[in-house]
Amino acid sequence: MLSALTLILSCQLAGELVTRFLGLPVPGPVAGMVLLFGLLAIKGSVPDDIGTVADSLLRHLALLFVPAGVGVMAHMGLLGQDWLPISVALVGSTLATIAVTALVMNRLARPASADNAESENG
Repeated sequence: MLSALTLILSCQLAGELVTRFLGLPVPGPVAGMVLLFGLLAIKGSVPDDIGTVADSLLRHLALLFVPAGVGVMAHMGLLGQDWLPISVALVGSTLATIAVTALVMNRLARPASADNAESENG
């Protein structure tokens, strides 16, 4: 399990370094997750030890939100000053996420239903 956790954290570090040095407007952990996904896609499967570590992290995901909650409470005054743009950004990003998810699901569901219709008629 230690090697799997080391790989996950190394990908996060690599993502952080890439985004900082290239000045990308993407959080480092997100870039690291893309890097880890690429490595796993090249391998063709998720090794059992990485799956076990990932499942453990997901089981305790709520604990990872504690620092974010503390940050929100620490900057409550700033949030109170800029409540309108923050609210617009939250609502807009939520609607955009729902729309993109619906479009992707619609696109992915279409070929499956077309394949099923061909197999039933063929």
